[in-house]
Order: sequence, then C-alpha cells, then structure tokens
Amino acid sequence: MAPERASSAPVAGQAERTAAPAARPSVLQPTGVNGTGNPVQIVLGLTLLAALPALLVCLTSFLRIIVVLSMLRHAIGLPETPPNVVLIGMALLLTGFTMSPVLERMHDDAVRPYLSGKMEGTVALDKAIQPLRGFMLKQTREADIFMMADLARKPRPSSEADVPLTQLAAAFMVSELRAAFQIGFVVFLPFLLIDLLVSSILMALGMMMMPPVTIAMPLKILMFVLVDGWGLLLRALIGSFH
Repeated sequence: MAPERASSAPVAGQAERTAAPAARPSVLQPTGVNGTGNPVQIVLGLTLLAALPALLVCLTSFLRIIVVLSMLRHAIGLPETPPNVVLIGMALLLTGFTMSPVLERMHDDAVRPYLSGKMEGTVALDKAIQPLRGFMLKQTREADIFMMADLARKPRPSSEADVPLTQLAAAFMVSELRAAFQIGFVVFLPFLLIDLLVSSILMALGMMMMPPVTIAMPLKILMFVLVDGWGLLLRALIGSFH
C-alpha cells in the first residue's frame, strides 16, 4: 500500500502544476465596468481619441485664443513670428488654464466613477458632457443659438436644456469667432495708428520711396514691449471668459 500512495502523490502534484496556467487570466483581455471583455469600448475610445483635435477646436476656448494670437502677429507686421508651433503651444496652455474648472468637474463627475467601475459608459459620457455644455452656454450668445435653430429649420429652444448639442457647438464657434474679432480689432488699433503716423511723417519729409513698414515695425515691437503687451493681451483673453 505504501508504494501506491508514493506514486499517486507526484501524479497529483503534476496535475495541479499543469492546470494552474489554464486558470490564469489573459493580461491582454480588455475589461469593462463589470470585469468582462468589451472591445466596443476600446473602439469608441480610439474613435474619440482620433476626433480629439476637432473637439479641441470646436468645444473649448482654443478657437478664440488662437485667432487673437494670429491677429496680433499680423498687426505687428510679423506674419511668421512667433512661429505657428509657438502660437499653438501658447494657445494650448491658455486653453488648459481657462478650461481647468470644466476639466476638473468632468474628471470628478464622470471619469473617476467610470474608471473605478461605479458608472456605465453611457452614463459617464452624459455626465462628462454637462460641464462642457454649461461652459459653452455661458460663452454663446442667444442670438447665435436662435440663428442655428433657424438654419436647421428647427423650433427655437425655449430653455437651455432644449438646445441640441450640435446646434450649441455651431453657435459656440460663431460666438467665439465674434469675440475673437472684437478683441483683434482692439489689438489692431494702436498698431494702425503707428502705421498712419509713420506714413504721414515720411510723406511730409518727401521720403515716399521708403517703405513705411521698414520704420513702423521696429516701433511697433518697441511699443509692444514697453507697455507689457503680452501681459495686457493675456489678461484680456483670460478675462473675456469670466
């Protein structure tokens, strides 16, 4: 009887060792809220990631900031300075600064509960849209919302909750462009005065063959630096969202 027990023990140990790897879950298996594989969520996440640049332009403060910075560059007379990468980087940083309260609410109300498994994907998406929707409603003119409803041949919304997200996004972009052009007009005025002053002086001196931009551009840069132009512009941009 002893030899039989001794021979059966190694067989049982070998069976346990061979069965253990089969029960180990795959590291590459996607998990959803309930711990089950959900490749649909991965596809939707990749689609959202691909659409992120368009959403950044259409649904955030990036549009107003980048337009104003571009108009400043042309007002000074330096269409390539600062370079585009510098303007985009500055616009992204200012966008993150102005949108930080909205992003924090989206993270607390939707992203964190979803990642912890306390909220389904559709509910989390709806929760994440609400802070962004509130930001856009605050920055959008009522006339632009009504205009988009008329263009879509839809009845005008009677309250903010009745505004469809697509119409709100379109109206938000129009309002942002309008605000950017208003700020850009104020930015252009002092530089326009310098151009007129330099042109008048050159004409009075009979130096009509000298391009006014040759003298006006250094004066514009000097004035912009002396009055702390970057500080004034950034304060105006950030303040326009409050």
